[in-house]
Amino acid sequence: MTSGRLTTCLWFDGRAEEAADFYLSVFEDSSRGSTLRHTDASPGEEGTVLTVEFTLNGQRFLGLNGGPQFPFTEAVSFQIDCADQTEVDYYWSRLTSGGGEEGQCGWLKDRFGVSWQVVPNIMPTLLTASDRAKADRAMAAMMKMRKLDIATLQAAFDGA
Repeated sequence: MTSGRLTTCLWFDGRAEEAADFYLSVFEDSSRGSTLRHTDASPGEEGTVLTVEFTLNGQRFLGLNGGPQFPFTEAVSFQIDCADQTEVDYYWSRLTSGGGEEGQCGWLKDRFGVSWQVVPNIMPTLLTASDRAKADRAMAAMMKMRKLDIATLQAAFDGA
């Protein structure tokens, strides 16, 4: 039996190495693994990048230059749990830089089209509180936001 370790494979249209370098610049606890280049035995131009391995916060990824056939959609996203507003602001600004797009309720797409959720750690507490009126106020506030603002969410929860 194998170790069962999972690696997320991200299919890029020729930009896997650029994406890996970008993500490595965003996440502090990250590292780059091996890069596999096309040879005369593979379908791509010899010497160009086929795959690049990288790790972000302990999560393994493989960037694959597979072509334009399969673009990213919001059906798959990566959630970043943030300790405070400083972290929310950091990841939001870094991941939307260079052509990323803001979405609703803490969602965004980076410049490569990969979807991310930048979420403060307090969100589950606010949205699942036993006091439904408080939780509903927090939900209503969140639904009006793009980047999540912890102080505004907490104030809505508290009824302020």
